[in-house]
Amino acid sequence: MKNRFFAPMALAAGIALLATGCSAEADEVESTTDATEAAESTAPESTDAPAEGGLELPETLTLALVPSDEVEQITTDGEALAAALSDQLGIDVEVFVPESYSAVVVALQTGQADIGFLGPIAMVQAENEANAQIVLQSVRYGSSEYVGQWFTTDTDTFCLDEVQMDEDGFAFCNGATGGSGPAGEDALALVGADSVISFVDPSSASGYYFPATQLSGLLGIDPINDIPNALFAGGHPQSVQAVYDGDAVVGISFNDARSSLADEFSDVGEKVVVFAYTGNIPNDGVVVSGDLDADATQAITDALLALAETEEGAAALSAVYSIDGLEVANQDAFDTVVRPVEENFGE
Repeated sequence: MKNRFFAPMALAAGIALLATGCSAEADEVESTTDATEAAESTAPESTDAPAEGGLELPETLTLALVPSDEVEQITTDGEALAAALSDQLGIDVEVFVPESYSAVVVALQTGQADIGFLGPIAMVQAENEANAQIVLQSVRYGSSEYVGQWFTTDTDTFCLDEVQMDEDGFAFCNGATGGSGPAGEDALALVGADSVISFVDPSSASGYYFPATQLSGLLGIDPINDIPNALFAGGHPQSVQAVYDGDAVVGISFNDARSSLADEFSDVGEKVVVFAYTGNIPNDGVVVSGDLDADATQAITDALLALAETEEGAAALSAVYSIDGLEVANQDAFDTVVRPVEENFGE
């Protein structure tokens, strides 16, 4: 696993709103120029053509997916999702998996992607920077919200009560269980200034923005300049593994990313203990390019909702991002919860 260490100036160049959901494999954060070049060299071009009933859609739609897992696996699972969406729309849908969250936003901005599956912070950035439209949210376990989880192997330091096991065999302490936050915040005061913290990606809501903001509020620190030993693991499972391998003292991921490593590391749920939660965050979801008109956007939105109700589509959504269903995005939640964190991050 490759780690990317935090560089404030490089991060500031990533997207205009950053002082940047689903890969951070390089030694520093990609700049907008790098992300643009990656998008333009990788994503296929599309040509507008009338679909059935006179609806204007490109001959080929490009579906951009954030690399929250191994790129090869995301690509394979994404191709199944693209095939299901293609069946719904009656046109070709191709998959684009870049190397970072920010590259998906840039691909939407430069016309190299038509649909993006993104985390909530990146969804807001896509709306701001690429004029994309936030249309859908993921549903998991019957909820359109989730939390970021803090975890460690150093239970003597960060567990203020006894370590317990949940019904699935995953360890937790400080009341950080059940998927609703915040929880265990007293233990976050024990995160030292020199502690190595494994974050996910500079655009990740649960893997960076919300937990770093949480630390800032609790400890009065600047999340950009006052966490000198932050590293970016490149994905949620990779962040768990960074702590499992001892590369970081504490780590962050969505709840519960440990399950994605359970087949490879049978003791990960016991060894890596969740000790705190962020507050609740609107789920990741879908944005559609601002270059598409209202009718085309609605057609894509309806097609995704419809495929989520099919056996093939449900299986594809589950495989690619463990999505149980899709629902119309709660714009109020994005405006009141996500946007303030994105706008005020680091200030």
